[in-house]
Amino acid sequence: MTKAIRIHANGGPEVMRFEEIALAPPGAGEARVRHTAIGINYSDINVRRGGFYLARPLRFPVILGNEAAGVVESVGPGVTGVRAGDRVAYAGMRGEFFEETGAYAQARNVLADRLIKLPDAISDQQAAAMMVKGFTASLIINRIFQPKPGDTILIHTAASGVGMILCQWSEHLGATVIGTVGSPQKAQIAQAHGCDHVILYREVDFVAAVRAIAPQGVAAVFDGVGKDTFVASLDCVRPFGILVNYGNASGHPPPIDLLQLAKRGSLSVCRPALSSLTADVAAMRAAATQLFELVERGHLEIEVGRTYPLADAASAHRDIESRTSPGGSMLLLP
Repeated sequence: MTKAIRIHANGGPEVMRFEEIALAPPGAGEARVRHTAIGINYSDINVRRGGFYLARPLRFPVILGNEAAGVVESVGPGVTGVRAGDRVAYAGMRGEFFEETGAYAQARNVLADRLIKLPDAISDQQAAAMMVKGFTASLIINRIFQPKPGDTILIHTAASGVGMILCQWSEHLGATVIGTVGSPQKAQIAQAHGCDHVILYREVDFVAAVRAIAPQGVAAVFDGVGKDTFVASLDCVRPFGILVNYGNASGHPPPIDLLQLAKRGSLSVCRPALSSLTADVAAMRAAATQLFELVERGHLEIEVGRTYPLADAASAHRDIESRTSPGGSMLLLP
């Protein structure tokens, strides 16, 4: 037996229950992982709500979560890549992030090929805070738009988990970084993590503020907000620049008329899916190796904003939805 956060219906944080569940021995190709730190992502909230990511109805009860770090306790038949005692992390299974969730638990059986061994220099909490968010940043920077010296880019929610990694990585590559945040406290966090210019988007028109810094527009916008920022962000992009929408914290962006991209300066728009990276095991492992090296060399600092006991996962969700989180990644500790 183990304990986990399950939902039996979609709804608000109140539907999350801390329950005892049976855990079978690991099957063929599986490893049992005792979780030591569990990452919280906005996709967890979307699954709980029954939101727009879902392609088909959930089969309740559902254990939330798709990212964690921990220790291998035992392995099933045919597993040779990991063994009991290994420190590991994972981010998602083989499909979309609303499928095969189950990280909000004290222990779990995981497909062994999804597990990534952790180097000694990476702590369990760092790993749980960086896999989904770091893979998202890697997908953007390595596959869609890589900032370079001379580029100015705009990163929305620059003090968020993904935002801070994007800011630091872009600065490391030589770009000038403009970030939007919601409070003076988060402005300080963003500035400490690679942001050259910070805009308090609740106090000023962020488009005008960006144009004051970069009159010709920015080379790229990295947008994890969605509905509230997407259309206005097009007015921040220079000719032949790109808007990358990687998240929908405020809701799904509205449809866009392709002719508007031509009229605004031959712009490009991309909406990446993280599963495009993580479904490819070799690509996922290569991305993890690069992320670990960036952390070990001091180019990326993985900030843990707040931790919560696993049993108190509902409070974590409330804080995220109310936008009162302090910035950085948020973790559950079993």
